[in-house]
Amino acid sequence: MRLLLDTHMFLWTVTDSPRLSARARDDIVGAEAVCVSAASIWEIAIKAALGRIEGDVAVIARSIEESGFIELPITAAHAARVSELPSHHRDPFDRLLVAQALAEPLVLLTADRELAQYSELIRVA
Repeated sequence: MRLLLDTHMFLWTVTDSPRLSARARDDIVGAEAVCVSAASIWEIAIKAALGRIEGDVAVIARSIEESGFIELPITAAHAARVSELPSHHRDPFDRLLVAQALAEPLVLLTADRELAQYSELIRVA
C-alpha cells in the first residue's frame, strides 16, 4: 500500500505523538511508500505564522526525508482535481490532499472521519 499522510498524521509521526493510533503506526510501517504533500508543509507554515503550531517549519520540512518519506509536490493536475470534489469538507488543505490521493492514486491516512466520504482511498486510523 502506498500512503499519503494528512498533516496531523505526519506531525504525529515525526513527533512520536501518543495521538497516533496503533493502527496508523502499523499502516505506516507496513507501507510500500509513505508520501507527505507539500500542501502539509504549507499548512504548517501558515499555522506556525498564526501561532497555532510551534516549531521550526524548515526543520519540519526536512523531517520528511529524514523519516524516509517521499515529498509529494503539488501539480496543476492535483489542483484541478479539487474542482471535481463534492463539498463534503471545506478545509482547502484537506481537499487538496484528497485530490492528490485520488490523482496518484494513494491511500490518504487521516484521523478526520469526514474525509472518508470521498473515496475508498481514504483510510481513517
